Amino acid sequence: MSEHTHEPGDQRHTAVEQVEPHGYYQYLADAVRELLIEKDVFSADDMRRAIEAMDARTPAQGARVIARTWVDPAYKARLLADGSAAVEELGIDMGTTKLVVVENTPTVHNIIVCTLCSCYPRMLLGVPPSWYKSREYRSRVVREPRAVLAEFGTKLSDDVDVRVHDSTADMRYLVLPMRPAGTGEMGEEELAALVTRDTMVGVAQVRMTA
Repeated sequence: MSEHTHEPGDQRHTAVEQVEPHGYYQYLADAVRELLIEKDVFSADDMRRAIEAMDARTPAQGARVIARTWVDPAYKARLLADGSAAVEELGIDMGTTKLVVVENTPTVHNIIVCTLCSCYPRMLLGVPPSWYKSREYRSRVVREPRAVLAEFGTKLSDDVDVRVHDSTADMRYLVLPMRPAGTGEMGEEELAALVTRDTMVGVAQVRMTA
């Protein structure tokens, strides 16, 4: 792509901010929000705090959970048995959503997807990446998971069973990746730093940093 430049002093145009017009659903959402505030169902401050709390969610939440399983076998057992209850121990509230944790092993590799829309464990991973919401990922990962994994740089041997888990409106999946070799002396915080969003979605494996 060639650079777009102007000579000094050239002021033929200036940058403008493009604002998309409101659609029907945006107007409807605004009206409902204003009505709820007017009826004292919640205040504008309540809504602001809720939005800030949602924006504060990042994959670091999920990484804490994964690191805890690697140093605490009893916690790992509780997480696999009841994901929602186990993450609540770490101060993460799943609300009414059921969390199911699936464990990667030397012979099993798990991937999560939402084929209908973009259901995603936001409480643990924050906002989903654009590729997770794309029609291409949602359709291809169930048909050809190994090909999709390879495009993410994850190549598995033929003897590894690849399992795709489809999230729903009331259930979310989280992948428990394998702890990499050579991390035996690492503490929980150091281990958490190795865990990325993609490893908890299942499109990547945890690697030792250089």
